[in-house]
Parts: sequence; C-alpha cells; structure tokens
Amino acid sequence: MKNRSSLSILIIYTGGTIGMKENPHTGALSPFNFDNIEEEVPELQKFGFNLQTISFDPPIDSSDITPDFWVKLAELISSNYEKYDGFVILHGTDTMSFTASALSFMLEGLAKPVVLTGSQLPIGMLRTDGKENLISAIEIAAAKRDGLPVVPEVTIFFENNLYRGNRTTKHNSEHFNAFRSDNYPLLAEAGITIKYNYPFIHYPRANSSLVVHTSMDSSIGVIKLFPGITPQVVASALSAPGVKAVILETYGSGNALSQQWFIEMISKAVANGLTILNVTQCKAGSVNMNKYENGLILKNAGVASGFDITFEAAVAKLMYLLGKGFVGSALALEFANPIAGEITLY
Repeated sequence: MKNRSSLSILIIYTGGTIGMKENPHTGALSPFNFDNIEEEVPELQKFGFNLQTISFDPPIDSSDITPDFWVKLAELISSNYEKYDGFVILHGTDTMSFTASALSFMLEGLAKPVVLTGSQLPIGMLRTDGKENLISAIEIAAAKRDGLPVVPEVTIFFENNLYRGNRTTKHNSEHFNAFRSDNYPLLAEAGITIKYNYPFIHYPRANSSLVVHTSMDSSIGVIKLFPGITPQVVASALSAPGVKAVILETYGSGNALSQQWFIEMISKAVANGLTILNVTQCKAGSVNMNKYENGLILKNAGVASGFDITFEAAVAKLMYLLGKGFVGSALALEFANPIAGEITLY
C-alpha cells in the first residue's frame, strides 16, 4: 500500500464559484491561481499528498458547458490516468450533475476516483463551504482499502455527502446542501470520520482498462408536459430538423395526456424512427407505464421507459449512445441496459 506522501491527486479547476476570490478593495470576484492552492487552503498541507493542479484558461461558467467540454475533460483524465491515484474536478454547480453523468459513461472501465465538487460561496469568503468540500473531496479521491481505491467511480461530493454522480440533481441554489440523490443511497457521509456505504459503491472488474469514449451526439430534444400543452408545441419538438431522440418529461409514474392528437403524433414519430424516452418529472420514483392506463397508452405507442433515471443522466446517456451510432428501436433497447449504475431495473 502506498504511504500518504506517495499518493498523487490531480485537481482540475474548470471554473465555478469555488475558485473565485474576492478583491478586498473592489469586492469583485476573480479566479485565484490554483498553483498556489496550498497557500489558499493551508489545511491541505496536513494530508502530505502530492497535489498537482490544472486550470482551464479561461475558466468556464458551468452554464456554458457543452459536450465538447466533456470530451476535453475526459481526455485530460485519460492523458493523466497513470500518473495519479485520483482526480478532483472543481466545477460550477449549475451543470455539475450533467458533467458527472456524462463522465460516468465516457470513462469506461474507470478504476480510480473522479470526484466533482464546488461551492455555493467563493473559497476566499469567510463562510465559504468550498474549503470543506475541497478537503473532503481530496481525502475521498486518495482513500484506499486493501491497497485499492475506496470509491473508483465518478461521484459528486457536496455538504458532507458523497453521491453517485449520475444519480444526482441540483435542487437548491441558496443552501449549502445543493444536491440530492433521491433514487440511490449515499456512497459516503463525512462527519468526524468519512463513513463509506460499501455495498452501494461500484467496483470495476479485475484488471479493467480505461477506455475513453469521446463521440457525443447532441441531436436530442425535450418535451416537458404541462396541462394545456398544444399540438403546435409537441409537433415542433417531434419534427425539429436533425433530432434523433426526444425526452418526454411525463407526470408521476410515466403518465401523459391521452388525447387522440397527442397519441397519434407520438406513434407517428416513433414509426418514423424517432426514439422517445419517458422520464418522469418527479425527482423520486420510477417510470412504470404498466401502472395506469395513460402510461400504457404511451408504451403501446412505442415510447421507451427511462426507469428511475434523472433528467441529467438521460440527456448524457442519450448523447453517449447516439455517439456510438445507436438510433431508433436499437437506441431504445440499449438505453435499458445500465452502464454505470444510472438506472435500477425493476
């Protein structure tokens, strides 16, 4: 087993609140130099780890994240994979769940921790949550058990909780507990010690090798159902040029309106090769199109179940599968296969 001084962690700052420092004279926020991170967060020196940093220049506001950014991030991890024991990605909170989901699919055979974290307040502010999030994320990325990484998957650490990345969604923009994972247990909780929930952590096959997938196809659309939705709105989403798959955000356990015009549009789109994925608007629970008649109508029209997947993971998984060339019924069938613990099949 490696001793603490030989453990190497790569910290990747992509952007976001956590890397900002307030100018004491103007009050303006600007990114600080992560090469001097141990000066900004002197507590890190107590770990004794070899901490290296890479910063995106310029930093990227998480609202501007695109699949090209995910590719760059995945390639950065790949090119440094053999050099480090774990990776910590500092990222804005708004799209952190999308990025964590995408990386969980793109980094096939991952056998080292990739921990995303950030903060609600800049790390240089007095009441910041950034320091604790960063310190704990690094400790988790370096954690070993019997010589092997404790959490060798893509995760999000925030406000004392470690989540499977592709099971998260941001639910609060004002409180420190910004994320939730309603359909999957916590992987760890940080208190006086970090308590790991070992039965729910994914461990790779023995001797697995990292394979990085960088082809992402964003030819998807979204229809969020609401009472009074019009045929024009639905038609525009289903017939948008170049769209190969549509996420249908339904009610409850996967229910939708049963008006004839709606069902006819859905059935025709599926018959023409469009994949339509049923994802519930509820944050907890699963799609079950056999439960109610309005759900069964969708199933009979050829709509595929998203099971208990989050919206963020559904977006990333569709882009990943489309990038691998799956379309139509083949895409719907492939979506039902768990890749990185993102869905539970009932």
